[in-house]
Amino acid sequence: MRLPDWTPERKAQPQELVDAILARRGGALLNLDKALLWSEPLARGWNTYLKAVRTELPTSRRLRELGICTVALLTGAHYEYHHHAPDFLAAGGTQAQLDALNAFVRTDPRGIPADPSLGEVDQLVIRYAAQMTLDVKVSDEVFDALRRHFDETQIVELTSAIATYNMVARFLVALGITPEG
Repeated sequence: MRLPDWTPERKAQPQELVDAILARRGGALLNLDKALLWSEPLARGWNTYLKAVRTELPTSRRLRELGICTVALLTGAHYEYHHHAPDFLAAGGTQAQLDALNAFVRTDPRGIPADPSLGEVDQLVIRYAAQMTLDVKVSDEVFDALRRHFDETQIVELTSAIATYNMVARFLVALGITPEG
């Protein structure tokens, strides 16, 4: 990481904030947390918001994680992919789908993924995440297809997950945050 890891000795933070982050993380701070804790308001807001995006949205976790993995690969956010590929698998995705996503990103990320391991909705989510990440603007064709498969709440939640992890990727890459261990 381009910054030293945060420690309580380097910059005191409210213990209740550190405890809230530890609770969300299962007892250990991640490298991302050790960067965020340099700013108390940022760490507090991030912890609340990312908890909602990660664990409180009813829209398909597998599809949200597929969108997040797409963002991670397109932006070179290895940390993000390191943490979210296992979550995609835990949510019912397959290694063949991750391999197809990797191949798509390497060969033609503005195209249409065509690997048979990816269903129609998977391909659509990947295209949506790719357009949001690479071009910001989403084509009418892709958005109209989303409307055929998702209701308004699902579109907002999927969009939020993809947009949020574009923010996370840019934070991770800019600060050079690497996976733990």
